[in-house]
Amino acid sequence: MADKGARPFRRILLKISGEALAGGDRFGVDRTVTGDISRQIREVLASGMEIAVVVGGGNIWRGSEAARQGMDRATADQAGMLATLINALVLQDSLEKAGVTTRTQSAVNVQEIAEPFIRRRAIRHLEKGRAVIFAAGTGNPYMTTDTAAALRAIEIGADVMLMAKNRVDGVYDGDPRTNSMAKKYRRLTYGEALQARLEVMDPTALSLCLENNLITIVFDIQGENSIVRAALGEDIGTRLTAVAEGAARA
Repeated sequence: MADKGARPFRRILLKISGEALAGGDRFGVDRTVTGDISRQIREVLASGMEIAVVVGGGNIWRGSEAARQGMDRATADQAGMLATLINALVLQDSLEKAGVTTRTQSAVNVQEIAEPFIRRRAIRHLEKGRAVIFAAGTGNPYMTTDTAAALRAIEIGADVMLMAKNRVDGVYDGDPRTNSMAKKYRRLTYGEALQARLEVMDPTALSLCLENNLITIVFDIQGENSIVRAALGEDIGTRLTAVAEGAARA
């Protein structure tokens, strides 16, 4: 269990992509993965920190891909919001089985299934030591769950956004899965990421983080105990900030 004295952050927003929930599969949810995520969230809470989660839906549905195939973009994105809700409920069940009191809040109205997103209520849940899962993105089409994560992090006053990637251990100047010469950044500013058009998150999310001076740590969710390690301030992945911090590349 993490030491309660070692708390570099008070409140954390964890962004988990749908692909990360799928584990080694292309579609669906790997219950072993959600079980490990839940164990780590429980450990973060036990250390005295507060944690909220934004989930993606790419393991079930991709609105942008459906739109490219001719579907109305707004409708395709609404279907994607429902996919994030499915993932949120699966993660909620896993967290509760791990002994973590959890609340799911949705940006679209599904009152029989989840609470509506109410900022002050979400903060109160966090203050009571509950995990909060934010589903349905921002509730608006044309907005990614990266933007939703940045927005929710700012709204709840999070100190850091932990962006868990699937089998990519940080930000590179190319795709490390196809380019063995790609270089990893240890430290990066949002301005540099925007200028170089690095595929960290979408430009709207980057701009929100920049304007609100939010720290982001990008890391591989497949790494051993990586959520806990990132939450405790261990130097893993890539750290993005509004102003430069130390060495740029690994």
